[in-house]
Amino acid sequence: MRARPVSDSRALLDAADLAWARLGKGDRQEAFAAHSQIGDRSAVGKGAREQAGTADASQETLDALAQANRAYEQRFGRIFLICATGKTADEMLAACRQRLHNDPDTEFAVASEEQRKITHLRLQRWLEQ
Repeated sequence: MRARPVSDSRALLDAADLAWARLGKGDRQEAFAAHSQIGDRSAVGKGAREQAGTADASQETLDALAQANRAYEQRFGRIFLICATGKTADEMLAACRQRLHNDPDTEFAVASEEQRKITHLRLQRWLEQ
């Protein structure tokens, strides 16, 4: 897809949305797999910054999040993906537990939207540099 040059930040975000919308399921799965597991304290870089809400979480919450992550992976065959910026570990845990009730197609759509949000945040941070 050729979308350059873009005239402003809104055009960049729109181009990113269009590119994301055109991707097939396999490509989206590949993008999902590039993320650190929520609550993984060994995450570095962008992943660690985006998951800052887990930094002060209790060990009990982190253990529950790890258990919910395992249940999610078992049910859907991929890591739990959420736009974690600004969320506490408890909020992420609640979202994971709630989303475990989704059917696979609904959950794929939810995870896709979360990835879209993450992409927007990363592009906005990049533009601010």
